[in-house]
Amino acid sequence: MSGRWVYLILIVAAVLSIGRVIMTIRKARKLALHDDWDSQLVKNLRAAGGNAFTPYQVDFFFTLPDEAACGSLRGLLEPEGFAVESRVATGEAATGYSVHARKQLRVTVSEMQEHSKRFRALAEQFGGYYDGWMTDPSRTA
Repeated sequence: MSGRWVYLILIVAAVLSIGRVIMTIRKARKLALHDDWDSQLVKNLRAAGGNAFTPYQVDFFFTLPDEAACGSLRGLLEPEGFAVESRVATGEAATGYSVHARKQLRVTVSEMQEHSKRFRALAEQFGGYYDGWMTDPSRTA
């Protein structure tokens, strides 16, 4: 009888270990997908004639649930030099507020990945989500 219990405990431990490995892989893939998106946008900018030494006007987009969350995000970003605008989201399925933050930045893969990582965390903290960023080579300082 005790041999069966040991066998059962080993099976449960193996299942839990496999589950943890799967969850870790999924989380890493999700983060890599965001990082790939940032690197693809930077690659597109370079292909269109942009370079790493020129500051570009970069637009960041968020969706937040209410005015209070917009004000909190604005309070964090404006002292860092971002221009922040918010408005009620419109459209059939739109809810909450659309927030647009803009700043002149040098665009590199690592810096944009850091901005995106930080902004995803901030948006989650305020109950919303980060929609990404955009720029183009004609929008220089």
